Amino acid sequence: MKKIFILLLISIIITSCNVKKNISHHGIHQLKEKNELLKIGKSNKNDIIDILGPPSVISTFDNDLFFYIERKTVTQSVIKLGQRKLLVNNVLVVELDNRGLLLDKSFYDLNEMNELKIISNKTEVDYQKSSFIYDFLSSMRQKVNDPLGKRNRD
Repeated sequence: MKKIFILLLISIIITSCNVKKNISHHGIHQLKEKNELLKIGKSNKNDIIDILGPPSVISTFDNDLFFYIERKTVTQSVIKLGQRKLLVNNVLVVELDNRGLLLDKSFYDLNEMNELKIISNKTEVDYQKSSFIYDFLSSMRQKVNDPLGKRNRD
């Protein structure tokens, strides 16, 4: 019975292992190659939608801006507990004029991403127990906790 249980456990572990890495894809496939098909001044809105499909985000200010996004992530090894690693992060910004012709396009890839540095400084409280602000806030707290003033004072 014990041998059957161990054999069953080993077979479950072996069948659940996957040699192929799990790549998760989000957005427009092969955005870099499709970007090269667009010609400034010649491609129009319909051509862009035929080549790339509907945009991820549409912004309408002075001119129409279409944003196309491609993102690929892969799961890392068991040692890293299956954390996701970013393989591809491409963004294409397409600007159209008021007639629908391609005015400008900008392509950003993973190497052009900015690293944001977050500062961990904390703001210090600037009042002491003997200050006017501390006295005022503590009296307000007492009035909120005991609005009628009937609670016994300690």
